[in-house]
Amino acid sequence: MAAAMGFGRFAYTPILPAMVAGLHLSKAQAGWIASANFAGYLLGALIGALPLRGSPRAWMLSSLAVSVASTLAMGLTPDLYLLAALRFVGGLASAGVLVFASTLVLAALAQSGKAHLAAVHFAGVGAGVAISGGLVSALEAMGVGWAGLWLAVGGLGAVLAVLAALLLPGQQPATVPAAASAAPAKTPAHKADFAKLVLAYGLMGFGYVVTATFLMVIVRGSPAAKAVEPIVWVVVGLAAIPSILPWTRLGRRIGMARAFAICCLIEAAGVAISVLWPTVPGALIAALALGGTYMALTALGLALARELRSDRVSQALAGVTAAFALGQMLGPIAAGILAERTGGFTIPSLVAAAALVMSAILAAMMQRRH
Repeated sequence: MAAAMGFGRFAYTPILPAMVAGLHLSKAQAGWIASANFAGYLLGALIGALPLRGSPRAWMLSSLAVSVASTLAMGLTPDLYLLAALRFVGGLASAGVLVFASTLVLAALAQSGKAHLAAVHFAGVGAGVAISGGLVSALEAMGVGWAGLWLAVGGLGAVLAVLAALLLPGQQPATVPAAASAAPAKTPAHKADFAKLVLAYGLMGFGYVVTATFLMVIVRGSPAAKAVEPIVWVVVGLAAIPSILPWTRLGRRIGMARAFAICCLIEAAGVAISVLWPTVPGALIAALALGGTYMALTALGLALARELRSDRVSQALAGVTAAFALGQMLGPIAAGILAERTGGFTIPSLVAAAALVMSAILAAMMQRRH
């Protein structure tokens, strides 16, 4: 998860300022390259939902190899079209790793009676974000350019991929009885409620990804916040590592929809603060808000989908994943274009914060009903 998601998917954010300077990228071009990755993620998530031949382990290792190769290749070309194509392939592969690694690991944990350790599995994303952010900051301080940064991140990702291949069980765990692996099915909610969730999940994807893509560019562009540029992305990763467990516990206590709404509002505040208070405290608060919520929102949304459509779980998960992927694909494009026309990321970020608030409102409407 660290190699494919933390490195392969999210390393673009800390490396982006160096790419903008070295390749003279416009904000719109940076947004299009980012969106190519999310388009690949959308396709990968949909493929992962299909009944594929072969073992999940083989699919996971193949996806991981492609993820590492596409990350390394980012440092080998300055061509914008090739960079976008590589980000598309990387997004496709990272989705495959997420789906197939989770299939293997969560089944093994359930079989061994340690399902609570699932949070450790997903913490790999935050760990990868923190490690890659620290690596990029250290190498930039040494004068390494954007191409060298990609090669370094890809090289470390290759080491992690080898470790993952050695540690992953050679056989798929036996099928876990339904009573041990899932909660009892609940009565499906009205279709309108699931439609609200799909829309809320898509808006959340649109809202979070603007800051997740351009936070480092925003910080570098602010003289009052630039002092913490080397650690901001590390803070995002460190905040993400422990985030899922407390939020899912809160969801079980007050309802997944209410927890989702609160989480969205916290992230919306962080997105707005990143541009309305572009200082050292503002940048750190924005980083903490982003890291502490974005993986948790993903988990809460999937749990809520299972609750609302317990009669059609696979279709429900595919539906919300597609909505999320579409939202995060459109977010960087819209933000890049708006930033070009308005001269900065204030308006795009406020639009993203508004999308997160709308997502929270939709979730709160579901909570009242259930």
